[in-house]
Amino acid sequence: MTDLLLTIVHHLLAFTLAGVIAVEAVLVRPGLGRRGLALLGRVDAAYGALAGLLVLIGAARVYFGLKGWEFFIYNPTFWAKMAAFTAVGLLSIAPTIRIARWRAAGGGEAYIVPDAEIAHVRRFITAEVAVFALIPIFAATMARGY
Repeated sequence: MTDLLLTIVHHLLAFTLAGVIAVEAVLVRPGLGRRGLALLGRVDAAYGALAGLLVLIGAARVYFGLKGWEFFIYNPTFWAKMAAFTAVGLLSIAPTIRIARWRAAGGGEAYIVPDAEIAHVRRFITAEVAVFALIPIFAATMARGY
């Protein structure tokens, strides 16, 4: 029963994280101003919290799951999945820093984030989405014994 619950929570967190990345991609667009920045800041904080919870639940699955930790640590597909997740996390650092800077600078009602900065952050988010798409591919291959 523990394995089932951990798996359910793990999958729900992963799908929610994918949704949050999609929300960030929608919010980071030309014309982003003070009100949008407030929402974007909350979404980005949720992104970090969800990623942290996903790591914790994933670790619990490795240690307490039915397959046992040996299945995971000796599986190269598992490590490819971890590398993809780490890459997504690293790619998310630049947008998080920019969002924090924008929020600090955007105290005035008329503040609009410059389009060049929006384009820069959107490139990182697009890369996050592309690498994130590899994670379920690795998970599916791993579940089938590859």
